[in-house]
Amino acid sequence: MKVIKLRPGRERSLLRRHPWIFEGAIARGKADAGETVRVEGDDGAFLAWAAFSPSSQIRARAWSFEASERIDGDLFARRIRAAVAVRRRLAIDSDAQRLVHGEADGLPGLIVDRYGADTLCAQFLAAGSERWKNEIADALLAATGCSRLYERSDASVRAIEGMEQSAGWLRGDGPTEVTIREHGWRLKIDVAHGHKTGYYLDQRDNRALFARLVRQFGCQRVLNCYSYTGGFSVAALAGGARQVTSVDSSAPALALASEHVVLNGFDAARHRALDADVNAQLRQFIAEGASFDAIVLDPPKFAPTAAHAERAARAYKDINRLAFKLLAPGGLLLTFSCSGGISADLFHKIVAGAGLDAGIDGHLLQRLEAAPDHPTSVTFPEGEYLKGLAILKHQE
Repeated sequence: MKVIKLRPGRERSLLRRHPWIFEGAIARGKADAGETVRVEGDDGAFLAWAAFSPSSQIRARAWSFEASERIDGDLFARRIRAAVAVRRRLAIDSDAQRLVHGEADGLPGLIVDRYGADTLCAQFLAAGSERWKNEIADALLAATGCSRLYERSDASVRAIEGMEQSAGWLRGDGPTEVTIREHGWRLKIDVAHGHKTGYYLDQRDNRALFARLVRQFGCQRVLNCYSYTGGFSVAALAGGARQVTSVDSSAPALALASEHVVLNGFDAARHRALDADVNAQLRQFIAEGASFDAIVLDPPKFAPTAAHAERAARAYKDINRLAFKLLAPGGLLLTFSCSGGISADLFHKIVAGAGLDAGIDGHLLQRLEAAPDHPTSVTFPEGEYLKGLAILKHQE
């Protein structure tokens, strides 16, 4: 077994069971991509078994902190069975859910979602998960009873790991479109062409919350920004909204959003789809004197790392300032950040600054996060990527 030796004092994070080992922490040692290495402190003491990644700044990701544990197919089968068992206990109101969430499930670099009765979609995003891909694929089918597994390892992070993008059926075949059930709604996804693995399952509970709040506060005019395929738009209509406007820069996504409106039994005339840049469209709405009773801001990742936080903060502040101006008195704002480089505390401060610039205040109804099948590990707080706020604008 190849050995990676750390620099003096650099073992502290591993002793706290943080799974990442950065390039600068390593004194000596190397291995092939994805190869399992023994990680030792400067004194030679065992710290972890990890997957080596020679191309990444995260030079190794820990599989286990137990010296007696073997890193083999049985380990992956056990971890996957445990992850699936946890999701069954969550009683999720959907037949689509996240089954494996990377480090939180002890499987760094692996994301797996289930869609419907028989379709899995996986992302292998690190050298370690890539090396064990076949064993992981077999374990996933065995743990779930599914026969179809589609790979969506087409994220840009693969390049950082020195790997080419990869997509296609790993097990089984057939149509890539699946209709899922969520809170009694029906939504169409495509594991081959949809965002991420096909859909944003992390917002499932927030969509249900939005439907309840729209009904509770009697929101009639709703604006859904960065709407993608209209999950929040369907939620607003289910909550009793009279008119919903979806704004996105993807015409195919908007077409599917309009299809979802009809698929769920709502009058197509109650939904308006706008193919536009959100920032520009918000400014146009202000110029037109428009207002809305509820607005959702669910933008893409503005800050992939903390190094991008300052620039992202300006972008988040700008769209939230514009949204505050468009909210009717007593209006509802659901605003989100999925940027790992923006902490929940910083995001709150950004939104507060936007309200100050807009001359508007409101009640913070609830802090929002990803659905519970997207867990955050106690020892890996960086996994908490999605954060949001539900705000009720003060009556003027």
